[in-house]
Amino acid sequence: MAELINTDLVRLDADLGSDKQAVIRAMAGIVGDAGRATDVGQLADDALARESTAATGLNGGIAIPHCRSTGVEVPTLAFARLSPSVDFGAKDGPADLAFLIAAPAGGDASHLKLLAKLARALVKKEFTDSLREAATPAQIVDLVAGVVGDEAPAASQPPAPVTPAAAPADTAAPAAPTGAKPSLVAVTACPTGIAHTYMAAEALEAAAARAGVEIHVETQGSAGATPLARETIAAAGAVIFAVDVGVRDRARFAGLPVVNSGVKRPIDDGDAMIAEAIRNASDPNAPRVEGTAGGGDAGYASGAGESWGNHARRVLMTGVSYMIPFVAAGGLLIALSFLFGGYEIVGPFGQIAAHNSIFDLPDVNASGLEHALFGSSFFAYLGAIFFIIGKTAFAFFVPALAGYIAYAIADRPGIAPGFVMGGLAANIGGFVDADGNGLPATGFLGAIVGGVLAGIIAKWITGWKVPTWARGLMPVLVIPLLTSILAGLVMLVVLGRPISWLMDKLQDGLTNMSGSSAILLGIVLGLMMAFDMGGPLNKVAYSFAAAGVGAAATAAPDDPRLKIMAAVMLAGMVPPIALALATVVRPHLFNVPERENGKAGWLLGASFITEGAIPFAAADPLRVIPSIMIGSAVTGALSEAMDVAVRAPHGGIFVLFAVHNVFGYVLALLVGVAVGSAAVIAAKTIWPANDEDIVPVG
Repeated sequence: MAELINTDLVRLDADLGSDKQAVIRAMAGIVGDAGRATDVGQLADDALARESTAATGLNGGIAIPHCRSTGVEVPTLAFARLSPSVDFGAKDGPADLAFLIAAPAGGDASHLKLLAKLARALVKKEFTDSLREAATPAQIVDLVAGVVGDEAPAASQPPAPVTPAAAPADTAAPAAPTGAKPSLVAVTACPTGIAHTYMAAEALEAAAARAGVEIHVETQGSAGATPLARETIAAAGAVIFAVDVGVRDRARFAGLPVVNSGVKRPIDDGDAMIAEAIRNASDPNAPRVEGTAGGGDAGYASGAGESWGNHARRVLMTGVSYMIPFVAAGGLLIALSFLFGGYEIVGPFGQIAAHNSIFDLPDVNASGLEHALFGSSFFAYLGAIFFIIGKTAFAFFVPALAGYIAYAIADRPGIAPGFVMGGLAANIGGFVDADGNGLPATGFLGAIVGGVLAGIIAKWITGWKVPTWARGLMPVLVIPLLTSILAGLVMLVVLGRPISWLMDKLQDGLTNMSGSSAILLGIVLGLMMAFDMGGPLNKVAYSFAAAGVGAAATAAPDDPRLKIMAAVMLAGMVPPIALALATVVRPHLFNVPERENGKAGWLLGASFITEGAIPFAAADPLRVIPSIMIGSAVTGALSEAMDVAVRAPHGGIFVLFAVHNVFGYVLALLVGVAVGSAAVIAAKTIWPANDEDIVPVG
């Protein structure tokens, strides 16, 4: 424990600056002065970059800036009691107690474990009072060691529940005394990253402590999750779901009154959520998690209390998030197969090479494979292998979309029938004869409809009341079987042909698009990609393009679907790069965290990670979002106008080998970046920010 914090890392009643950027840099300097930082500047930059994604100020005058950084080699905790106090973004005012948690970049998630342990202590008034009253750095070290060291809960154990200060340590009894407030359980989860998952948990725990309520929080983050015990869930009066994605094993909470929200709400309004959960616990008409009480595998909670818009978004985003890896892997493998073997690899040579020994390959020239890399049979063979693997991966992306949409609605019982509906949508096995009679493929639209249908039916069957002896058969036999039959009949008999007709019309419309129509489509796709940077509109545009690539994997380079993929990818690359360029051209228009984010924006944008623009948009949406939308729209239009096409569904500049018209690809990107950057600079110049938002350079 002595290696985590010592007296050299403590400052009492220190004036470290007038804003949080200055305080973070000063605290990084403290770490360096103590001999614990290999690169103070890098540590400060990483902490500021993390701070820009979400404020680390907590209610009660506390701030916990933290990061994983190459600037330190061992986990380190620095503490400062600030005088004057400094605003770290908490709703109730500035912070006078600041902790900087620094963990090695190549290490494990130790800084998250430290953050969770420290936060549990910080919600206790006696601990924060002790920090404020400590007279020497040694007393601070002893106080922190007592809660973060061996006395804190082991990382492999479930987090200790937050209980009222006067309550006994273990109060989770199923039968609470008359008039006592119910215990609560909660789940926090965000789509990517880890920050909001854990900060939401901390906020709920702190709010519960202020309300005198016991709460157990399960954090389903990228660092893993320790599931809540069944007896803990059974003893709870209500559950809080603060999530932006589907909750894993949500059926465990079936029957409990529920409060639903996004993952950010607890950070801003934790007290109100705790109060709402307490009210719901005693309200027989409160929204509840649907399914059989006690959970098991049966049932998946609907978004009870959740708006239809948020519920639909969560369902679609869950399906898309599971689909994307199949699309990315399959698309890149097919693109590599064309690089190695040429476009002729889809012909007879590919089949022969894939089934022959590598030491007994057909002659490339004799096989008419003129475009194999270096004219080599070996590369042609490798290309054939990659093509077969890539096509196989692609074959699963439509079933995965449908399967995990059903999962988001009905939990595990929905997966199997959802995949079946996706298989029907993808026409696996073929249901059309030589004359075109039979059921044609319905593509990704059929997968969405089929997944929703399977999820709804599975959830409905889950709610059936069955004898005790039959409950074990429901999730593994009855629900998948009946759902597949019912949903399959509806898809084959009722919905298949209308959806197929709609897909045909959509395909015909895309195929016939040229000139101004194609350019208009590029503009619309560009606007969608930049508007919410990874949100629903962005994902709809990307899914539309990726599905087209899947269907046109072996098509000629002039296929409109490949052009759409190029427009979408290029438009998605523009926002981070445009903002990065703006921070270089006019750095005084951006504060320190934004300039630090700009450094990462180059690589994020080049890799087609549009989310790299989010920190800028979150801090200044009215000026940033319209500007980057203009840049992305210009790029989308130019891409379509110059007939740029790409076979890979992801990769940015790193898949130039899969691009048709590389010059147009690069030109469209550069022009859009220049336009977007100029628009941002113009907006910030014409409508300048408040003086306190601008930090001088140098």
